[in-house]
Amino acid sequence: MTVHSLAILVSILIYVLTTRAIRERRPPSIAIAWVLGMIALPYIALPTYLMFGRRKMPRKKTSPGGVRRHGRHWAEDLIESFDLGPASDARVHLHRDGNESAAALFATLQNAKFRLDVCTYILGNDPFGLEVIRRMAECVERGVVVRLLLDGVGAIQLPRAFFERLKTAGIKTEIFSPLLARKTQGPRNLRNHRKMAIADGAQLWAGGRNIAAEYFIGLHGEAPWRDLSFDLDGPVAGEAAKQFEADWVAAGGEAALEQGEGAALTSGVHLSGGHQSVVRTGAVLTGGLLTGAVHKGSVLTGAVHTSAVPARATPTSAVPEPASPAHAIPEAALSRAQFLPSGPDQTEDTVHALLIDACFHVRERILAVTPYFVPDASLETALRLAARRGVQIDLVLPASSNHRLADFARNRALRSLHRAGVAIHLVPFMNHAKAVVFDDSLALTGSVNLDSRSLLLNYESAVVLYGAAEISWLAEWIAALIPQSRPFDARAPGIVRDIGEGLLLTVAYQL
Repeated sequence: MTVHSLAILVSILIYVLTTRAIRERRPPSIAIAWVLGMIALPYIALPTYLMFGRRKMPRKKTSPGGVRRHGRHWAEDLIESFDLGPASDARVHLHRDGNESAAALFATLQNAKFRLDVCTYILGNDPFGLEVIRRMAECVERGVVVRLLLDGVGAIQLPRAFFERLKTAGIKTEIFSPLLARKTQGPRNLRNHRKMAIADGAQLWAGGRNIAAEYFIGLHGEAPWRDLSFDLDGPVAGEAAKQFEADWVAAGGEAALEQGEGAALTSGVHLSGGHQSVVRTGAVLTGGLLTGAVHKGSVLTGAVHTSAVPARATPTSAVPEPASPAHAIPEAALSRAQFLPSGPDQTEDTVHALLIDACFHVRERILAVTPYFVPDASLETALRLAARRGVQIDLVLPASSNHRLADFARNRALRSLHRAGVAIHLVPFMNHAKAVVFDDSLALTGSVNLDSRSLLLNYESAVVLYGAAEISWLAEWIAALIPQSRPFDARAPGIVRDIGEGLLLTVAYQL
């Protein structure tokens, strides 16, 4: 046996043993690609596989135990079957735009009394990012334990002086899966894309927005990106705090100690009397100052420094914001919600499974908005079959996103869905919002994009909403984007483009 033959044999043996040992499930095309690569180029394919081939890193989890009850909705049962927390009452506030989201984020920071946990993929070294750091430092000054978790890729853009500033301010910082270190278990291509801020395990701010200027107030004279975020009070925030704690420890941070009322970090809280203080609808940033109506009892009294946060850009070329949903959510209304993390730390592909299951439960409509749309074959098939059953599906995407490769790769799936009757709407601005609405009974929003990397590789988080008011609000928000859009051009591609799309789709899933 030659050395080359031995290298091929060892490579394939390692692939088979590791796949069986961790029970890794891969699409057939991906499995074939790995095996062929190891046969043709074992010296390159094996190291690449060891670096990027794994996608599931389940952590030890404590099952809720006991006899599982039947929830009010089929999705509740599905999510609980993943050993995740049950749906519970929450007071949810969806943010109309970046100004409202910024006010809610600042309120969450200000309301923290014992512990503040912040997780973001990107932290901008810009006026808005620096303003958030300043407010986090103020939390430290009044005795709050502040922890900041950044993804390794998102942290690359930050200079060393930025981290010195965080250390000087007393903000505990960990980098999740840094590219040049081995602090976090697993391949370097598994990214933490979760975005949330949690005050005392009782109040959650989350969604699709990174903590950077382009997501809130705009950057370099440009209008801010369209995006969705929300804040809520209730046990759902406690579930998010548990997830942050697991991520923090996985990144090398020390486990938190319960402190006074901070015990809510591990048990969640129950709403009683609406004691939480949050900025509500009407609070906006104008010219860098916080103005507008503030919910009664809010302790947010400071203003954003005009030297740190510039006035919101309103260039003449800016596309107007969609009209606010006509349906207003009552201020004190409670609705049911459920925290849904997904990623390598979960045994199942939780969000992916929920989306596919929902496609077979839905009867009338699906409204979806996402910046990047590169679904795997199973999700694409589920959507296509729903459309063939007569379900009205509207998919809203940016005509050109900030990731051109994703724009290139999405067209094969879009052509297939268009032929099945899916209405595809391309908006002429950068839309970073992520939400899906199924009929009038279920909605999902958070950090999850409708692409294979987000659904099958990234660490993500979302909240499932069951309340009629929140579902209606999201449906109206998405529908308001459609009049500004143009239809998708579904013409068949040339042979070069078709081959290019296929190659990119095969590689992009793993990398």
